Amino acid sequence: MLTAIIMTLLVIASVVFHFLNPWQQTDLASNWESMDQILSITFLVCGLFFVAIMFFLIYCLVRYRHREGHTAHYGSHNKKLEGWLIAVTSLGICALLAPGLVVYGQFVKPPDNAMNVEVLGQQWRWAFRFPGDDGLLGTTSVKHIGPKNQFGINPSDPNGQDDRLIHTNELRLPIDQPINFLLRSIDVLHNFYVPQLRSKMDLIPGIVTSFWATPTVIGRYEALCAELCGVGHYNMRGHLVVVTQAEFDTWLSEQSTFSEIMTGKTSDGLSDQGQQLAQNRGCIACHSVDGSKSLGPGWLGLYGKTETLADGSTLSVDASYIEESIVNPSAKIVRDYPPVMVAYEFSEEQLAAITAYIQSLTSEESSAPQADTPMNKNITPQD
Repeated sequence: MLTAIIMTLLVIASVVFHFLNPWQQTDLASNWESMDQILSITFLVCGLFFVAIMFFLIYCLVRYRHREGHTAHYGSHNKKLEGWLIAVTSLGICALLAPGLVVYGQFVKPPDNAMNVEVLGQQWRWAFRFPGDDGLLGTTSVKHIGPKNQFGINPSDPNGQDDRLIHTNELRLPIDQPINFLLRSIDVLHNFYVPQLRSKMDLIPGIVTSFWATPTVIGRYEALCAELCGVGHYNMRGHLVVVTQAEFDTWLSEQSTFSEIMTGKTSDGLSDQGQQLAQNRGCIACHSVDGSKSLGPGWLGLYGKTETLADGSTLSVDASYIEESIVNPSAKIVRDYPPVMVAYEFSEEQLAAITAYIQSLTSEESSAPQADTPMNKNITPQD
């Protein structure tokens, strides 16, 4: 009897907690109100079945509890009961699946006026691509992926020359414009998730997945990776910023095209290019630039610092050490940091740019130009 009382209290507490718990949905900021409706249906169906099954168990505990003079009675299977259980269970499954399948069919079929935006996932950062003035995205292939072509855009495809590339974790979109998100991964499974848009989809290597949504509220929303993708997964975050159409047009026109990046016709200085590369290649997912604790050594004040390695030896952080740590990260492991970094492929110009960026993060006193640092080398930013 005590067990039945405890179970009754647990059922009542669970129902009350559902309505009073502080973890509620984020405010809806897209056209997908039907997602909230589906979630409500799911909670309702699951809740009803939970309460019904639990009270049935409580009834059995009370009705068939052990009592003097009562013995268990064996009976063969009950076809009528089995039929009812199969019918009720089937109805419950249909109530859960059918509405969701209808909404999912709408979720992956964008309207004709939807604007294409490519989302590229890589450990552990986001990058984005918009079509240029022609309205068409260039074709891509893994064979074209390289230090300067992370998207793998076909250099021979004229449709890709004016594609606008965003190598930061911030994506801006115009309000009330349907957006068709094209999702790609170039390493492992990721998942692009924006809670306020009620949008979530896996990025699968070798496959282009997609969904669409219409942002309806101006604001700044967090874009998360919702698929465990490695040690830096927790830090694979970005932002989706919904702005007016005029603000979006101005912002997009300021982004570099594929042709400009490949030919080196960008106006950024060496340090700025290094910052862009660090964001583009996911470096700042593991190396903080503000002095906060991170998975790898932080970059603020790193240049010129004396580091203690795992073997007990020490060294002064200079350009040679930084470049070696990028192309061969296992050569010298800093004490108290895990050896989880993979080797990156960069050109000499790109290595110099990242080194210049790290050097710019030191204090003014320690970052004064030296004769043999990349700051004073006559290096062309792009080949």
